[in-house]
Amino acid sequence: MNIVVCIKQVPDTTEIKIDPVKNTLIRTGVPSIMNPFDKNALETGLSLKDQYGGKVTVISMGPPQAKAVLREALAMGADEAYLVTDRAFGGSDTYATSYILSQAIKKLGAYDVILGGKQAIDGDTGQTAPSIAEHLGATRLTYVLSLKVEGDKVIAERQVEEGVEVIETKFPVLCTATKESNKPRYATVKGVMRSFRTEIGQITLADLADADTTKMGLKGSPTKVKATFTPKRTANCVNIEGVSPVEIADNLIGKLVEAKVL
Repeated sequence: MNIVVCIKQVPDTTEIKIDPVKNTLIRTGVPSIMNPFDKNALETGLSLKDQYGGKVTVISMGPPQAKAVLREALAMGADEAYLVTDRAFGGSDTYATSYILSQAIKKLGAYDVILGGKQAIDGDTGQTAPSIAEHLGATRLTYVLSLKVEGDKVIAERQVEEGVEVIETKFPVLCTATKESNKPRYATVKGVMRSFRTEIGQITLADLADADTTKMGLKGSPTKVKATFTPKRTANCVNIEGVSPVEIADNLIGKLVEAKVL
């Protein structure tokens, strides 16, 4: 079984800053980590390999420093890693990113399962992984809790608002994992040592000869960020006083009635 896991390097902070000129994330000086939901996807892939055999390949699109999360994935048990990087890919939105990744996955060869996190914590769109499936013409299953393989078909438990949905489909399939799907394993010392001995492949625009360059980068991104701003926070505090709990409660109710909340 050939398993491809898409991972992303994201800022390790909730205080995201935006470049006012480029309208892109400012990553300089901000520590980076593997997107947490992608770790769940990686664990799903590694578990499939443990149960059914095969190979797990991790792929990430980003600048050279994104190799750090690829080495982390190798340390956890992935077999191969590829960095998709080129200046021509800079500024890609979710559509352009998914197209570039789909072409890179084609470059890697045949696949059975593609995995990704349900969303990235920096953008929170949840669009990239499902869009990869659209570009490749593969079946897509989102919010997957577990996967089981029976012959040439996959049986997935999928999280929905009403509970859990069980879906059966055939290969190839793309699935996105949730936090509830598993607990990612830790890297071992042996795995860390192997990760630094394993060469990380690189895929650039020159390697994607048949790809449509009009679907890449800023020019190939239908989503345009016109402006960004940080909302101003305002808060008013009112102290409810009284000599007893009953009086305080009466005063509180009076204030709520005055404000037409009650």
